[in-house]
Amino acid sequence: MRNTGIEYSSDERKPVVLPELAELLPPLSEEQLGALEKDILTNGCYSPIIVNEDLAIVDGHNRQRLCEQHGILYRMVVFAFEDMLETKQWALDTQKGRRNLDKWELGKIALKLKPDVEARAQANMSAGGGDQKSEDAKSGSAILPNPISPVDTRKELAEKVGIGERTMGKVMQIDEHAPDVVKEALDKKELSVNQGYNITKQVQELPEEERNEAAAIAVEVEKAKKELREKDAETDRRTKIARQFTKAFELAVQLEATEENIKIWIRCARMVPGEIEESADEAEQLSSVFAEIAGLLREQAKEAGA
Repeated sequence: MRNTGIEYSSDERKPVVLPELAELLPPLSEEQLGALEKDILTNGCYSPIIVNEDLAIVDGHNRQRLCEQHGILYRMVVFAFEDMLETKQWALDTQKGRRNLDKWELGKIALKLKPDVEARAQANMSAGGGDQKSEDAKSGSAILPNPISPVDTRKELAEKVGIGERTMGKVMQIDEHAPDVVKEALDKKELSVNQGYNITKQVQELPEEERNEAAAIAVEVEKAKKELREKDAETDRRTKIARQFTKAFELAVQLEATEENIKIWIRCARMVPGEIEESADEAEQLSSVFAEIAGLLREQAKEAGA
């Protein structure tokens, strides 16, 4: 990949939209798209649209569409790529830092890269005689001290998108065998890849007419478990807060702010003058915190008595 240094304005040339590039990544949410539209309407399209040498958009599909929709000019910068796989890889690497993509989304992107990965591997093998189709290989004159081995597709795809090889394998199994209800739950982030894979394995041996219903029940069970876990986590959070306040009050009421006790504290803690000043500042901050707590408690008492 290299920047050719060539630039065009949208009033000079019009880019091409290729579905395999435009649909490589998941669409933006309505909130994300709205924020992008607001920014473009306020500030213009200050980031250029990246296109390949055929002017196909590689990065910036949403910006380009919004600019066309609102009649806003934009710049295009031309990058040169070795092939479509490098093009898609660059687009993915560029976008991954901007998107919060989970393992299922990354796995689905990897599956879109699969034909290109396999095509490149086949081309490499043909060039090296590894598939016995090159002229040198056919004539028996090829010298291959380091013959090219067939690509490990699962491993290659996992590396392309940055997930574990086992996770990639599970994504491939889900894509091939899972009922639609499982895939829909994964798309909505209601299941993890592991959960989706486990459900897929559970229903795989059932008669085909029973799989969808069994999978739907299993999905609902997992969603219920998730809700319970979230409720337990919220309960734990609330309990922790209550304990912190209770402990703070228990410790605070045990303090006797006498001159003698303060001197004992300073001596035993071996405070230097600077540390004494810092402790005084912290005491004032704590007093303001307790004063705020007192105010909030009185408000709650009034509401409870109303």
